[in-house]
Amino acid sequence: MFTEGCVEKFDAEKYQHWPNAERYGRSMINDFNQGTVGWTDWNILLDQTGGPNHVGNFCFAPVHADVAKGELLYTPSYYYIGHFSKFIRPNAKRVSSTSSRSSLSCTSFINEDGSMVTVVMNQTDQEIPYKVYVGSQAIEAKILSHAIQTLVAK
Repeated sequence: MFTEGCVEKFDAEKYQHWPNAERYGRSMINDFNQGTVGWTDWNILLDQTGGPNHVGNFCFAPVHADVAKGELLYTPSYYYIGHFSKFIRPNAKRVSSTSSRSSLSCTSFINEDGSMVTVVMNQTDQEIPYKVYVGSQAIEAKILSHAIQTLVAK
């Protein structure tokens, strides 16, 4: 079980810093592919300063609350985590998946309802066409540069 994920110290100028989200995606895919059975962030919600924190170790979270304005700010990391939390259901089993393109990373799960979920991530500056094979069936897909996507097969 991976706990206490966090990508970097707090900087209000980087609320929409997409490389932070890619770091989450890379970490989650790699961890799941190496046998991790659960993954959680250190703090899903922090305030507009990256706290509170009793030791002054302020950091980014997937969601920040501006307590003065009463608003929530969803960072790109929130949406990357959603590719896993929205589609991979409790008790899902990870199944082997590999990418024949070194520029793509992926992980796959079978949910209890029999649906297969594959999360694909592209960290390059290029759009990449690819094929997904499940048994003898294949689909063609493409992923934009610096993107993450989830494929669900029933």
